[in-house]
Amino acid sequence: MTPENMKKVVDLCNQISNITYENLTKIIRLEQTGSATGARKLDDSDQNDIDSWMGGGTCFSMTWHLYQTLTDMGFKPRLVMGHKRKERNIHCALILPDSDAENNVTPLSSFVSRLSSNEYLLDPGYLIFDPLPMPLPQPFGTGEAFFPLSPNCVRLVRPTMESMELWTGGAGAPMKLRFEYPVEGVSVEEFKHHWNESFYREMMTYPVLNRLDREKGVQYYYQKGNLVVRNATGSKMTKIEPADRVQTLSDIFKLSPDIIERALNILEKRK
Repeated sequence: MTPENMKKVVDLCNQISNITYENLTKIIRLEQTGSATGARKLDDSDQNDIDSWMGGGTCFSMTWHLYQTLTDMGFKPRLVMGHKRKERNIHCALILPDSDAENNVTPLSSFVSRLSSNEYLLDPGYLIFDPLPMPLPQPFGTGEAFFPLSPNCVRLVRPTMESMELWTGGAGAPMKLRFEYPVEGVSVEEFKHHWNESFYREMMTYPVLNRLDREKGVQYYYQKGNLVVRNATGSKMTKIEPADRVQTLSDIFKLSPDIIERALNILEKRK
């Protein structure tokens, strides 16, 4: 990829790197519209203006924003779904082919073309805001690639041409398999179908917030009343008392207290 095009991609990734992964706005939109399709369309309508977002998004909304923006910039990203153990299509990301390399290759076949060009994984929903060069499987390549990101290092494992695995770990902890991606990708229609289904998954029954401070190399993760702060030396878990939740979460995750309180009230009414 030319330096100019790579800079465009990196600048875009940097632009969204301060966005909080959170399901609170997703909970609010579902409550507002009463259906996953309505909630998704409300989410979809704001994707080209990050400032109009309520403060964050899940893997689907962040990935969709990147997909739309990269497509508008002339790139040809692919939407890919992530599988976790027995849970299918629980996550999503993008694969970005090197369009500059593709333009200089005579496509004898799609397979030869794929081997002749670099591809990058973009996974903002897992707080990976760097375009990661994807390895080729053996014997065409090394079969894996390691990226010493902070606080979570990343390993991409490519057992076959058709699949790739995402492993992460940090502070001496063993690497864990997070997701497996079929690299061929899915259509926009299939992606939106899985996006709709995500509104009714178990994780929509409690608050989930995740933010990365890239400058400090610190990750903040909140779920079910517990806050985990992770840096290069390890992680610490703290329980946040109900009376302190709204203000504490607002300060850490850069979200409006009104949004947090509104979503928590919706969840409380569902009990």
